[in-house]
Amino acid sequence: MENKPLFFQLQLCLEDAKNLESIKSYLLKNGLIKSNQHFKINKRSIDARKKQIKINLIILVSENPFPIFDFEPYDFQNIANKPPIHVIGAGPAGIFAALEAILLGYKPIIIEQGKKVSERRRDLVKIIREGNVSETSNYCFGEGGAGTYSDGKLYTRSNKRGNVRKILELLVQHGADNQILTEAHPHIGTNKLPQIIESMRETILNCGGEFLFETQLIDLHLINPKIDSLVLYDLKTKSTIETKIENVVLATGHSGKAIFELLHHKNIKIEAKPFAMGVRIEHPQALIDSIQYHCKTDDVENIRELLPASAYNLVTQANDRGVYSFCMCPGGIIAPCATKNGEIVTNGWSPSKRNNPFANSGIVVETKEEDWSDFEAFGELKAMKFQESVEQKMFKETQPQFAPAQRMIDFIKNKPSIDLPNCSYKPGIYAAPLHELLPKFMVKCLQIGLDDFGKKMRNYLTNEAVLVAVESRTSSPVRIPRDKEKLHHTEIKNLFPCGEGAGYAGGIISAAIDGQRCVEAIVYNTPQP
Repeated sequence: MENKPLFFQLQLCLEDAKNLESIKSYLLKNGLIKSNQHFKINKRSIDARKKQIKINLIILVSENPFPIFDFEPYDFQNIANKPPIHVIGAGPAGIFAALEAILLGYKPIIIEQGKKVSERRRDLVKIIREGNVSETSNYCFGEGGAGTYSDGKLYTRSNKRGNVRKILELLVQHGADNQILTEAHPHIGTNKLPQIIESMRETILNCGGEFLFETQLIDLHLINPKIDSLVLYDLKTKSTIETKIENVVLATGHSGKAIFELLHHKNIKIEAKPFAMGVRIEHPQALIDSIQYHCKTDDVENIRELLPASAYNLVTQANDRGVYSFCMCPGGIIAPCATKNGEIVTNGWSPSKRNNPFANSGIVVETKEEDWSDFEAFGELKAMKFQESVEQKMFKETQPQFAPAQRMIDFIKNKPSIDLPNCSYKPGIYAAPLHELLPKFMVKCLQIGLDDFGKKMRNYLTNEAVLVAVESRTSSPVRIPRDKEKLHHTEIKNLFPCGEGAGYAGGIISAAIDGQRCVEAIVYNTPQP
């Protein structure tokens, strides 16, 4: 009879949980395992609610060694001659849609206006050094999507909508660390994600799938109630291609504005959608650690030998609007995420070690329809045009991609900052009165929210912190409506709006899940020959 692993829960002090050897020593000393038994950590989380921090563990114990993977690796078959599914966009929704298509016996053809993940780096360097933004290759566009070079956090609340574990297993199978299967808030890191994405591309290509990089969707032809063909523009050859399609997964991401405009122009139904906008705030990481780990700033270095850079999650209400932290990046960097020249957009990311000296987070405010009233002439693109107007207002012609910034308490007191602290935003920041530049409703809500956050986290409210504007791409300003069960567009039966760009996801994992779900909907609702 096969010996099945047993499991138990355990709470340890930091010293006992600092590494596998110390955990093993504790288990043996307390008679929780025998010397001939094997153990592994199934789940790990930090409990920092009290001064004495604890590590919560779920331990698996077995008489036999544990395999390298604690799951059966997925078997990707050759699908070169199978029916195609076209996928627009090679972000997480698009890539995982392609992988799921292969697993279900279909051939994915991925169309991506940006470049391969390794080639994107050159264009990111131009943004930082020259302030020059390529409209097709930047922090948002290109293989891997926005998450590739702007973090790689894998935490999601989307368990009810799909198989989170499957997404994590596929990442591990393609090179991610096994720890993402056990950590409560898994994170890969911007420095490691590109290699994983390249591995996924190789899987897709080796199975007979196709990638069309630097290729834009510029038009589509309808024979109601379906799309008959896509019109593509090859950026390398400057030529136009028309290709017949059966089904298309539209996974363009939250910044796919050209696609939103195309759909609007073709009278394909879209809807303006509320989103959140605000600033990216940066503190010294040691200050955040001292708050979260209940220690003095001078003691942080010792604590950090046992604990990772700390994060925070804050939320409050101000003037009937939600104000909350978004995409918090411990030990991270603020990144320039504009998708064209003439606008400023910020986001944040962390390397896998989260070892940079700053902690940054979006602090954002919910927008409402009343905020877009000046843009009614743009119809269902009105939220997008409002978003653009704020991003453009932040832009300074003489210093392209320099971002306006203000110390936190100065902002709350409507006081211009005379100088600014050091900041991780590499193009550079300049002192600006954000309390005058940002929309009035946003300024008031941010001021109330930050003051409240200062009460929840002692010492959070400080002029050591700097606000950098603007954090505006939290989610798509457009929703593309779809059937709740079959997931196709409410009017176009072979168009499957997917992921963040369509308004159905928020982050790598939820976007990946939505990509899988759309492919499943295509496969299981397609009549078999």
